[in-house]
Amino acid sequence: MDLCSLRNSTNPLIGHRTMIFKNLFRQKGRTILTIFGISIGVAAIVGLGALADGLKAGYDSILTGSKADLILSQPDAVDLTTSSVNESIGADLVAMPEITTVSGMLQGFVPTENVPYFFIYGYPEDSFILSRFHIIAGGGLDSREAKQAHGKPLLLGASASEALHKETGDTIRIMESVFRVVGIYETGATLEDNGAVISLWDAQEVLGKPRQVSVFYIQLKDLALRDRLEKRVARLWPNLSLSGTEEFADKQLMGDYIQAFAWGIAGLAILIGGVSMMNAQLMSVIERTREIGVLRATGWSSRRILGMIMSESLLVSFLGGLVGVLLGWLVLLAFSNVVGFFGASTTNIHPGILFQAFTTVLVLGLVGGSYPAWRASRLQPVEALRYEGGTSGSEVHRLPVGGMAAQSLWQRSTRTLLTLGVIGITVGGIMALEAIIGGVSDMMTAMSGDAEIMVRQAGVADTEFSALDERIGDKIAVLPGVANVSGLGFTGTILPDSGTIFILFGYAPNEYAIQQFNVVEGKPLTNNRQIMLGRMMSNALHKSVGDTVEVGGSRFRVVGIYESGTMWEEMGGVISLRDAQSYMGRPRKVSMYMVKVDDPSRAPGIVERINAELPDTHASLSGEFVEQMPDMQTMDGLMAAISFLAIAVGGIGVLNTMLMSVLERTREIGVLRALGWRRRRVLGMIINESLLLGLIGGVVGIVVAFGLTLLFSLIPMFGSILSPQWDLVIFARALTVALLLGLLGGLYPAYRATRLQPVEALRYE
Repeated sequence: MDLCSLRNSTNPLIGHRTMIFKNLFRQKGRTILTIFGISIGVAAIVGLGALADGLKAGYDSILTGSKADLILSQPDAVDLTTSSVNESIGADLVAMPEITTVSGMLQGFVPTENVPYFFIYGYPEDSFILSRFHIIAGGGLDSREAKQAHGKPLLLGASASEALHKETGDTIRIMESVFRVVGIYETGATLEDNGAVISLWDAQEVLGKPRQVSVFYIQLKDLALRDRLEKRVARLWPNLSLSGTEEFADKQLMGDYIQAFAWGIAGLAILIGGVSMMNAQLMSVIERTREIGVLRATGWSSRRILGMIMSESLLVSFLGGLVGVLLGWLVLLAFSNVVGFFGASTTNIHPGILFQAFTTVLVLGLVGGSYPAWRASRLQPVEALRYEGGTSGSEVHRLPVGGMAAQSLWQRSTRTLLTLGVIGITVGGIMALEAIIGGVSDMMTAMSGDAEIMVRQAGVADTEFSALDERIGDKIAVLPGVANVSGLGFTGTILPDSGTIFILFGYAPNEYAIQQFNVVEGKPLTNNRQIMLGRMMSNALHKSVGDTVEVGGSRFRVVGIYESGTMWEEMGGVISLRDAQSYMGRPRKVSMYMVKVDDPSRAPGIVERINAELPDTHASLSGEFVEQMPDMQTMDGLMAAISFLAIAVGGIGVLNTMLMSVLERTREIGVLRALGWRRRRVLGMIINESLLLGLIGGVVGIVVAFGLTLLFSLIPMFGSILSPQWDLVIFARALTVALLLGLLGGLYPAYRATRLQPVEALRYE
């Protein structure tokens, strides 16, 4: 510390603030790395939060901006895309004296033009809702351009038009259908402007929902007539729900799911970044031990020292927050062509998201700086002034075993423990997610029972949207070598009483596949309007044989309780295939087929034949079916992104630590160089330390992973589904990631150590 700094430090107004900024940027590398580590977590909050808010705002706009007074829908649907109402009800609604006009709407998402999730909206050509779609080029669905188009007419949102490079007159393929862009529209709602509008009939064909709509929009003659209409609808269609547009918008859960996912990812990054920041701040305190001793000797109180370190920590967190917001904004801007299809854009970064982000970094700063600040405040002036570049002068305790790398880590136990925490959380988080995804994959694979082949619709964005005509099952059944073909319809819903997600499976009572359910109470299905409950769901709902269960507005009598050994299946119930088709709005269609063959060795050949002769289908061996599902491929992509995020933050933490280790041992390295150590030997010493640190961190990560999965298992209902599946590949990958973190974190510090000149290093204070 120079004379000027010492003089300023005695001035409470000048010295305190000056020293905070000076201390932070004295070691620019450390500060920048810490800020960047924090910023990644903040960017996750901003980016994914904007995605969730964009989706929610899009749904709000679709529903509340429709100029409708009420919405008729299927009750307790997980999302607007899963709601299904019979189209014929529309004619009955129009005839009611309370109603002015009615419009159906069918919404779903499909893959197109290298876009995996593309929203389409189906409306009747005379729908009053279409007036909100402002045509900026071409014409509407009922225009002359639409009638003269070669291909099915389609209106493309302005943002989608730009992202897909499509103009009026161009064609766009959706599933197996070719559409002609007859108009470009704007609504001001990002979600709609990144989608497309087609006729209701075309949407029903594309989404496999003939004569179905997602909702009916209703305009009343007088709002005072609402109560009377609600009573009439409840009497005529007790299995449907009538609600206001804002009420219905609030029930949409997709945005909430993404928000929860965002906080999960951001939490992992923030936790790793927090430990990294605590490590960096602690190294800063150790590095400045003599300086703090001088300050204490010149009259600084423990409280003032504590305030200085805490202020530094909060300032680093705040700067990390600013950089994180900028990084999140840049990511949204760079990937606008992708996230825009979900309604996300830079305009979704509103004050609420910024408040969440900076509240998080504030807590992070307080927690990350508390221990280093406390430790600094406890330093005694005399002991601090004795400090000599990495040793306090106290007795050195050595491990009875281990080489120089192990001894070095042991002598700096606090730094080592914090770094192990960074590596352990990084590796443990990745392991836990991989094990849970593996468990979900195994449970979904178990749905095939002992069938050798699984068949779904080709080209769907999500397996839940798979819709195969029952005639396809008949064609598969007559193929040589096929012993049995069983159809399955499945979807998810929300139980009204508990708010629990309920998985609904539909099987024909007399088909082979339903035999995989071991009925332990009651009897198997024999007819419609019956349900077999999984043991786990039966216990959760306190339902027994003979009771009734309401699912999606329909009542079913419990005829049996089953156990299948698969928690995914036990978290729901089995109804007849006809009831499932009615519930999903897909008459005579199934989600997938399970195929039993006479000779399992002939299964690969049968798979090839099905794919060749039935191009609308995707057949695969049961063991390969789940990994080829679009859902799992999307999940794998998210897993890769999360892993990259965690490794980036964790790597910065390890790099920061090893860099501080080299700085702290500058004089020690100078002595070694003076004694004849070559640069290569110094390089090897630092690399060995970082690799050992990574290896031990990998072991810690395995323990953390088991702890995280144990915590997940405690989540009511969902805990049983999130059953981890451990295998040697996960452990091998975890140790590889840990060693990679150690290696990458040690490369630059090791290089820096080799560049130290003996004379300069020995002068280091």
